Parts: sequence; C-alpha cells; structure tokens
Amino acid sequence: MVNLIGTYECKVDAKGRLMVPSALKKQLAPMLQEGFVLKRSVFQPCLELYPMEEWNKLMQKMNRLNRFKAKNNNFIRRFTAGVKTVEVDTNGRLLIPKDLVGFAEIKKEIVLSSAINIIEIWDKDKYETSIDEASDDFAELAEEVMGNDEMDDVS
Repeated sequence: MVNLIGTYECKVDAKGRLMVPSALKKQLAPMLQEGFVLKRSVFQPCLELYPMEEWNKLMQKMNRLNRFKAKNNNFIRRFTAGVKTVEVDTNGRLLIPKDLVGFAEIKKEIVLSSAINIIEIWDKDKYETSIDEASDDFAELAEEVMGNDEMDDVS
C-alpha cells in the first residue's frame, strides 16, 4: 500500500512542467517505472496524481459497476474525463497536459499535497483558500469522520 507524506510548493513552467521535489521523488521512486495517472478531482478544483498500482486498484473496483445502469455509465464517463497517463522524465519533471492545467486553473506557483495514496496538485492560491475555508469546521469534520467506533480497531 502506498502511503505518501508531505506538502511541497514548486513552480510550473509555461509548458506545464514541474520539477518533482526530491523528497517526494524519493517516496515515488518505487513507482517511477510504472508511471502515473493524472485526473481531475471530483470534489475540488485540483488534479490527482495516482501511482499506476493505485489507479489499477481503483479501476478494478469501478469495473465491478454494472454498465447497464445509466447512472454507473455516466459516473464512469465523468470520473475518467480528461484522464492522462504521465511519467516523471529523467530530469525529474512531470508534464501536466494543457487541458488539466486549465481545469485546475494552475498558474505558476503550485502545491503538491499528499492524500494518503495519491498526490493532489493545486494552484497555490486555490490550495490556501481551500485550507482556510476548511479550517473553521475541521474539528467537527474530524469527529464525524474519525470519531466513530469502527476506527477504534485501527492502531
């Protein structure tokens, strides 16, 4: 299981390339050979970078959906809209395709934020706004999500 850690600030050049920070690149090293999938986030104006192994697990789960239900078909289509395979090149750079740069409204300054098994890629201003807006109700959210009896078994 992938367990990525950290939040990193970096820059994107005019072509949409970002230099993967060395601390993050070390964590991703075992996954560099297989590549990654980059997609639009469902809930936020950011991108999600999935190591190929994690993407394949997610696709196995989605493949169990009954495609003869319109709701499932519509979900799959929208979930996979704009999905791209990407690689970290020999110089340690990752190219974000133009359509995904546009979706996330990425300018020059970005934030790479670990989200357990994926990396979120944010425009820096949008990331800071999202964190600020969420801080007001984070304690309540934490209690609701993590404060149930089912989590007591996790150590």
